[in-house]
This record gives sequence, C-alpha cells and structure tokens, in this order.
Amino acid sequence: MEPQLLKLSVRDLVAFGLRSGNLEKGGFGNPERAVEGTRGHQQVQRSRPAAYQSEVPISLLVEFDESALVISGRIDGLLIEEDQVLIEEIKTTYSALDELEENPHHWAQAKIYAHFFAVQHEVDQIQVQLTYVNLDSGQLKEECRTCTAPDLAVFFQALLDRYLRWMKNYLAWCAERDQSIQQLQFPFDSFRRGQKNLMGAAFRAIEGQGRLFAQAPTGIGKTISTLFPAIKALGAGHMAKIFYLTAKTSGRGIAEKAVADLRTAGLKCKSLTLTARERICFNATEGHPCDVQQCEYAIGYFDRIEGALDELFSHDAIPRARVEEVARKHRVCPFELSLDMSLWADVIICDYNYVFDPRAYLKRFFAEEGGAYTFLIDEAHNLVDRAREMFSAELSKLQIGGVRRRLKKEHPGLKRALKELEDCLGEAGRRCAELGQPWVERELPHDLMPLLPEFLEKAEQVLIRDLNAPYREELIDLYFVVFGFQRIAELFGPNYATYAEPNLKDLRLKLFCMDPAPQLREALRRGLSAVFFSATLTPLDYFRQVLGGETEDPLLDLESPFPAEHFKLLLADHLDTSYKGRGQSFDQVAESIAALISQHTGNYLVFFPSYQYLQEVSNRFRAAHPDVEVLVQSTGMNERQREQFLAVFDAENPDTLVGFAVMGGIFGEGIDLVGERLVGAIVVGVGLPQVCLERELVRAYYDEQELAGFDFSYTYPGMNRVLQAAGRVIRSPQDRGVVLLIDRRFGWTTYRRLFPPHWRAVDLARNPAHISLKTERFWTAPS
Repeated sequence: MEPQLLKLSVRDLVAFGLRSGNLEKGGFGNPERAVEGTRGHQQVQRSRPAAYQSEVPISLLVEFDESALVISGRIDGLLIEEDQVLIEEIKTTYSALDELEENPHHWAQAKIYAHFFAVQHEVDQIQVQLTYVNLDSGQLKEECRTCTAPDLAVFFQALLDRYLRWMKNYLAWCAERDQSIQQLQFPFDSFRRGQKNLMGAAFRAIEGQGRLFAQAPTGIGKTISTLFPAIKALGAGHMAKIFYLTAKTSGRGIAEKAVADLRTAGLKCKSLTLTARERICFNATEGHPCDVQQCEYAIGYFDRIEGALDELFSHDAIPRARVEEVARKHRVCPFELSLDMSLWADVIICDYNYVFDPRAYLKRFFAEEGGAYTFLIDEAHNLVDRAREMFSAELSKLQIGGVRRRLKKEHPGLKRALKELEDCLGEAGRRCAELGQPWVERELPHDLMPLLPEFLEKAEQVLIRDLNAPYREELIDLYFVVFGFQRIAELFGPNYATYAEPNLKDLRLKLFCMDPAPQLREALRRGLSAVFFSATLTPLDYFRQVLGGETEDPLLDLESPFPAEHFKLLLADHLDTSYKGRGQSFDQVAESIAALISQHTGNYLVFFPSYQYLQEVSNRFRAAHPDVEVLVQSTGMNERQREQFLAVFDAENPDTLVGFAVMGGIFGEGIDLVGERLVGAIVVGVGLPQVCLERELVRAYYDEQELAGFDFSYTYPGMNRVLQAAGRVIRSPQDRGVVLLIDRRFGWTTYRRLFPPHWRAVDLARNPAHISLKTERFWTAPS
C-alpha cells in the first residue's frame, strides 16, 4: 500500500515543537511591513559574494509507520565554498539591535535547513548564521555558529518526535473515524421528500471539487442532508476537513445537534465550535480588557497548552462549554485553545468570517494556498449582505479626532499623522457640502492613501513603546480600523465605490463593496468544494451570481416535503402598504389581522417593514381588540429579551396571542416555533430594504452590468425577507398553519414568479370577511 503523504512547513514544525512561554499581543501587522521585510532580505542578499544563492527551496521526506511526511521550506541564503557551507537565516526588525534577545525559533529554522542540507549532501559540518536587519537604519547584527551534522540531526529529531507523537495519534484517530464512516447509515428511519436529492447533489459537488447552490424549504432537513454526504466524502478521502459556516448562533446549535445525531448512528468524529474572541474571553465576559500582557490565561499559555489539547482531543463533541471548561482547568485562553484545537478537528462549526473576511479569516488554514476543505454554507441568503460588510471598510473623522485630542502634547509625529488624516476627511466633508449630497466616486481616495502607512508606522512605534498610556485602547482600536481600511483598499476594483457621507457631527469615508462576487470567488479557492443552501435562495441564479458562483455550478430547487393541505396561503392584494400608501392602510391592516386570528385560537406573528408601521397598526389593533394578548418587539432587544419574547409562544396557551415584529429582524428568521407554538403569520409589505445611498449604488452598479439593478438591490432581498418570515409557520410534518400576505404588489408578476412551488395555490382574500371565511374553511377541513 502506498504510504499516506503528508505536508508540513519548517516554520510550522518549529512553532509546534518549540512552543513555550506567553501568548504574544495580536501584533501590529502593517501590510507595508511585509514589503519592507522583503527589501531588508534583499539588502542582505545583494551584499553577499557572487556565489551566494538566495531563496533556495529545500525539503526532506520522513517516513514513519505507513505514512510519509514532506517537510519543506526556503533557505534565505546559501553559500557553498571549498572548505565550508554557510546557511543564513535573515530576520528584519525595528527594534534596537543591541536589545535583541536570542530567539530559539529563529535559530531552529536555520538549524533545520542546515540539517536538511547535511543529509542531502553528506556534509559533516555547517556554518549556521542568523542575521538581523534593522529596517530603520539598515544596520546588521550577525551571529554565526558551527554545527556538526550529528548535533543537527539530534536537534531535528527532538522536534520531529514531539510533532509525530501528535500526528501518530491523529492518524490513528483518522483511521478509526474513516472506518466508522464506512459503516455509517443515515441516522433516521426514513427520508423526507427531497432529502435524497439534496444529499446526492451535495456529495457530487464535494466529490467533483465543485459548488452547489440549493434552495431547500423548511422541513427537508438541510443540515443533516449536507453534513451526512460531507462526512461520507471525508471518509472516502475527497477532502480532509469540513467547515460548517453559519450566520447566527442558532445555526451553530442546529449543526451540533446534527453531528450528535450522526454519532448516535455510530459516527466517530471530532466536531469543534468556534466562538468569537469577545464572547468567549474570560476577561471580557467579566468586564475587563482582553490584554495578553496581564491576562493569567495568556501568560505561560504555551507551557500549559499541550495538556489542554490532550484533554480536549479526548472528546469528540467540543462545543463552547467544553472549550471553556478545559481552558479554565488548564488556565489557558479559551479562544486560542479553540484555534489550536481546530487543526485536529474533523468538522469546524463557525461564523462566515473565519473563512471569508479578509481581516479575520483563519490564517493557519488559508494564509497560503488553502487546503483540502469543504465549505457547507448554511442560510446562504445572509452571506450577500455579510460579504458586502466584510469586503468594505470605513474611517470616521470623529474617531480620528478623538484619538488626536487624547494625545494632548505627547508624540508629535503621531499627532501630526492624525491631523493629516482628519484634514483629509474634512476636505471630503467640504465636497459633500458643495454638492449638497454625499460625495461618491469609483476610484480610491488617492489623497488619503499615502497618509495611511504613515499613521500606521507612527502608531506602531507608540503602541510598542508606551504600554501604559491612558489612550492606548482607543489608539489600538483606530490602528486596526486603519489597518483594515488599507487591506480592503488592496481589493479595490470595478466592483467598489468610495463615498463620503456626513452623519450628525461626524463624517465617514467608506470603501463600499457593491458586488462581493469577485472576492467571494477568490475566498472559495481556499477550499476544494462548497455547498450553499437555504430555505430562501430566490431566485437561485441571482444568488449564484452574487455569491461568487460560476454559470456551470448546478442549481437545485426542492419542493416542500410537507402535505400541501397543511398550509393555507391567503393574499390581500387590495391594500397598498408602500411607503407612500401605508398611511391609509393602518386600520385595514389591523382588521385583516383580526379576521385571520378570529377563526382559530393560537399563536400568531405579524411582520412589518418598519417599527413605525408596526407601532401604528399595533396601537390600533390593541384599541379595537383589547381582549387579545399582544406582544410587541422593541428596538435593541438583547438575547435574553428575545428568548423571553419567544417563550410566551407556548403550545399550551389557552387564548390567542399576537406578536408584532419587524421583517428581517431578530424574529424574521432563525426561530423554530414547532407545532402549536405558531399557527399563523401575517406578512405586511414586500420587504423592500430601506432606500439609502448604498442600495442605490448597488442598483446603479448592476444596471451598468445590464442586469436588473432594482431587483438585485431591492426586490430579491425583500422577497427573501418575506419568505423567511412566512417560513416560521410550518416547521414539521405535523404542523398546520396559515399565512396572509398583505400588499397589492404581491399580485404583480414580478413577485408572483418568485413564489416557491408550494405557494402556487394562493387564495385571494380582498376584505376581512373573505379572510375570515377562507381561514375558517381551512381550519375546519379534515387534515
């Protein structure tokens, strides 16, 4: 049997084998530093003799058990002379050279390269040189050591043994996992209608290293129908790791349950849920700053991490609570622990941003070429707006000015850089005033761009040297805002616009991504395959286009698996709920709601396009029907208030309950009110997003592409809000329920063609009497 071939970089071997000490501060990664670092390397390399070779690739094959490991890297400098061989490792720094302490990681890289060369060329002795370049002064610090081949071999073997201990355990686990996958059967006794179609299409996409866009109505079981074939593909060797990506915390819980269901059927699989740093940090949750220089869970982290990883690896299900439990026990940072554990997990359940966001993606997986990964993208309709956010960036004049004033008379160089930024945004504000509207252009703000690296350099120097400054947190926040802005600027292209817009006392300047498809397409190359799925991907070809798909990527549109007679769709297309016409509709909408709920006691949700509209109708409804219990969504509800709101929707409620909520808000999707917990929904309006500058820019952009700009910017996002709201009603095969759509535009062909197949039997009800009558007939008909 051919040995299993594994790959590892020299850098990663050193990081794994020599980990000790404290977590370092996230670092101030000015993008200009990478360029300057390269120049520093080249400065040294050009100064060497003619026989000196630069950037020499080298690798070594290590065989163990039934596997083989290729360890590779690149030698910064190699000089072969008659009587000696010199291998040089070059590092760049802004620190004073006489203050540098010995760095074991830097020496280890050089010594491993020397070992590889000694093995391949049968050399007994090598000169190993570590050279530091100060990027400010150009000065060098050089230290050269003579290393014998046996000593290099012993050093390398010690690092390798530490890595192989983990790798052998992991490979043994993989063999056990794959055997369980081969025997794994679907965890339920029967398949719902459409489930086999979705599983087959997902498996083909993964096996063929392609993409699938699937619209699967509520009830098909989208999560298990994508995870099951992905797990099967994992066992067959079609990829090495599954990323299950979600937009909301509730989606992560559903994915955890699906993996648990597969475990009950015999699956052995390590699933890990990643939680955002600010939510899992022990200090942040207790109201203290997340500061690695003072945090007990960061100091000595690498001295304790191995024990924590050993314990965590002994579990198959690794949700947030387990990560926190093990992190507290071993006194390590829970966020960093989860990231370290992710290298050994089979299924990683996490937010979209860990794969797609250029400022937050997991560099340990995606920094180089990506890998053999499959992305399962849940509730993919949410990714459009999320991607626009991830690939956009903005600066605030108020924030910049606030930091500048906090500096007072300190650090004049930094203060000057801040003033230049502030003045540049001030000039953009004056342009807005002259135009009498926001200033928009389709190019980068060229007058601003040279100021960014100057600020970053000055801020970096202050942040490194002044650890206890009272303005430190504000400066760190602004540093990363500017850093992110500069990174997004590197992506700027024809799908971007720059705009400046006054906002009360502030002025914000934004690089706005109108079309995220090019950036998403590039990000998808970090893996081998992707499955996009949601109950609402209408129309499918629109989502394929804006989510970075190709025309050859297959589309799958499935029908509802539930009996048609369990669902009643009514349409009141005689009412005008548009912004101009809604003022005349308040009373009629209130009476339409009353008519729908009059024929069946139960829990109902009413969705509105805005809070103001909601308040107008709910006030009239309460006044006319004081005997009906009413709940109203308030602005800014937190997670606990949301849960309290939903808890009132009890299947055992003896009387009718009507909840008033905003379409597209926290109750518009991601809630699961099964059975009698929700028997009806009323959707008021076609869900159009509010007209704003960004929506208008998107519309104009797609019009330029000779596409339906208004539909891309307003109609399709609005209709998906409608479908999400209406989808709260039927959640299981036993559920029965009614949905009332209120808006004359639902009668237009533009919208009717977007109705899913199970909405085709829509019944017109153009006054409260009709609504009441047709609702009564539905509830009294035999089920």
